[in-house]
Amino acid sequence: MSSARLILAASLFAVACSPASETPSSTADSAPGSDAAPRVVNVYSARHYRSDAFIYELFTEQTGIEVNLVTASGDQLIERVRVDGERSPADVIITVDAARLHRAEQAGLFAQTDYASFLPPIADNLVDPDGYWVSMSLRTRVIARSTDRVAEDAVTSYADLADPRWQGRVCTRGAGSPYNQSLLAAQIAENGEDAAQAWAAGIVANFAHDPVGGDRDQLRSVAADECDLAITNHYYYLMLANSDNPADQAVAAATTLVFPDQAGMGAHVNVSGIGIAANAPHPDEARELVSFFFSEPAQRAFAELTNEITVVEGVEWDNANLANLLPFEMDDRNVSELGDHNETAQRIFDRVGWQ
Repeated sequence: MSSARLILAASLFAVACSPASETPSSTADSAPGSDAAPRVVNVYSARHYRSDAFIYELFTEQTGIEVNLVTASGDQLIERVRVDGERSPADVIITVDAARLHRAEQAGLFAQTDYASFLPPIADNLVDPDGYWVSMSLRTRVIARSTDRVAEDAVTSYADLADPRWQGRVCTRGAGSPYNQSLLAAQIAENGEDAAQAWAAGIVANFAHDPVGGDRDQLRSVAADECDLAITNHYYYLMLANSDNPADQAVAAATTLVFPDQAGMGAHVNVSGIGIAANAPHPDEARELVSFFFSEPAQRAFAELTNEITVVEGVEWDNANLANLLPFEMDDRNVSELGDHNETAQRIFDRVGWQ
């Protein structure tokens, strides 16, 4: 294990042994003998990953700013901040998936911010054009094929998932998944609504069974010969590949990831995004925390602890299985465009019977 991994592991142990904060506040008790109130930042996050626990712990260690954390599912989080309105104690809002970032932006939860003025260079397509939020890590939605039953060149594009030759052999999670919604939104943006609907209908015709479970369940179905192809985020595959459980490792060995459309639009990417809250009571601390998420140790944590793809170039990290998947051609459309097509994607799912 590299020294970097050892540092991360040690920090995570410290986080695991300390109590979590659940209720944010704008003030805290001062240290004995001190007249200055401690600095705090209230974070509302839809993420529940150990990389983030490490980042918060290190941020407090280096800045002295205490992190008060509230976690909830993406939609619950958005609704909570929206209902609180100007009284909301939220300083920083973090959520997963372009569609939820779009909903939070439409609800007026983010403050317009010139992120380029204090963050390292980030690809333009990963920053909201209006400055409401910025992507802090990437995931890509790809195809998993059976290593033994599907030839290496048999599937090369998202379009192949709708080919009748795979009738009864495709597994995926349900239409309620924001990951599938954004994948379909990308198809709408690339090919138009009619073509995207025909594509979705073709996949429904190829279902091995009704959608059920998460992405790791789809990978296990491929390994169990319940289907030959599955749609998954890359990091769910890596969770199995990096697991200490021999059964998980066997599933990873039985499946191979395909990065689609490498000669065309590129593989679809989605993001975790972060923004400063519109009514942040601690805007300076919020800015410091947002900046910290793009620092070298934070970006390294995303790659090493969560198997996510970094957005800052030049960061070194130690994750051999992730490194083996890189590089690949990504769809370079602005991620915010996916949110623009989310409602249309949901209507298409309803029309084609993708439940």
